Amino acid sequence: MNEALLRSLTPSVLGILVRRGADFAAAEDALQEALVEAVRVWPADMPREPKGWLVTVAWRRYLDAARSDTARRRREDLVEEEPAPRPAPGVDDTLRLYFLCAHPALTPSSAVALTLRAVGGLTTRQIARAYLVPEATMAQRISRAKRTVSGVRFDRPGDVANVLRVLYLVFNEGYSGDVDLAAEAIRLTRQLAAAIDHPEVAGLLALMLLHHARRSARTGPDGGLVPLAEQDRGRWDTVMIAEGVAILQAALARDRLGEFQAQAAIAALHADAPTAGETDWVQIVEWYDELVRLTDSPVVRLNRAVAVGEADGPRAGLAALAALDDSLPRHTAVAAYLHERDGDLETAARLYAEAARKASNLAERDHLTRRAARLTQLRRTG
Repeated sequence: MNEALLRSLTPSVLGILVRRGADFAAAEDALQEALVEAVRVWPADMPREPKGWLVTVAWRRYLDAARSDTARRRREDLVEEEPAPRPAPGVDDTLRLYFLCAHPALTPSSAVALTLRAVGGLTTRQIARAYLVPEATMAQRISRAKRTVSGVRFDRPGDVANVLRVLYLVFNEGYSGDVDLAAEAIRLTRQLAAAIDHPEVAGLLALMLLHHARRSARTGPDGGLVPLAEQDRGRWDTVMIAEGVAILQAALARDRLGEFQAQAAIAALHADAPTAGETDWVQIVEWYDELVRLTDSPVVRLNRAVAVGEADGPRAGLAALAALDDSLPRHTAVAAYLHERDGDLETAARLYAEAARKASNLAERDHLTRRAARLTQLRRTG
């Protein structure tokens, strides 16, 4: 069963259902039923037009649900007749759906969560992890968002800031390796940059390109994670880096700084350094100070502590880290790294092992476990 094909078709099919008059929540439910049917039927009888097949089956499910509900019967005369199976239009509705899901009736956080779940293809657990909240809390937030927009006409596009937040989180999930969505997020952000003259859109595109340029160097031959300082910089995509830097410079020249431009500036400084030892950590700390001012994000403060540790020494980094909540994701891993830099191998090994137990994905867990084992072996042989 080609799950990637189903995932790639989902946004366009959902957009077609919405345009035909289905309210968003009902359209999503109908599409989910069609996807389940596809998983059951396609392995034995793959349709010639998978997209048209999904549109037809999902539309039938929607009509069945509409006819069974008294309130929806009043809208039946507005619904087009059931379409015959045929090739579906090739229009890409994904970016339009991102804007429609960022509906003015929703709070920004609810709009982002709903879009990630309904269009981005992320699980509730992945979204909860990105927001640093329990999975049950995020499930309730998404359910409330669906109830809010149930029956609402999706003819009022939402705020571009919400759409940027969604694209950023989708890219991060793809970049982490849990779901291969990074290239799709870049494609959609390119479309948005071509349609909207906005420095933060450009900043986000630059940030994605600069991170994506390093992707092939992030894993070793065995599939294990390779930290930035240990990556083979000869494997970085210099053409993509040059494009990202050029886009960023044009955005910064407009003097309307936003968080994505600041993050891209940090990524550009990493990309500009010929070796890890030549990284301009002092300037990176200054950009993190700008990010703290713009976002006041605890995750930004955590990353800033690492930069301070590189610029001013590990003890300065540990002092910055001490001011943060130790329940933050990666807090323990950062503490381990800074203690290792400070020469306290016993504490670092213990913290790496603890961080490995908390890790949310297998690649990160394996990396931290190896770090702990390496330091333990160094202590025994040293």
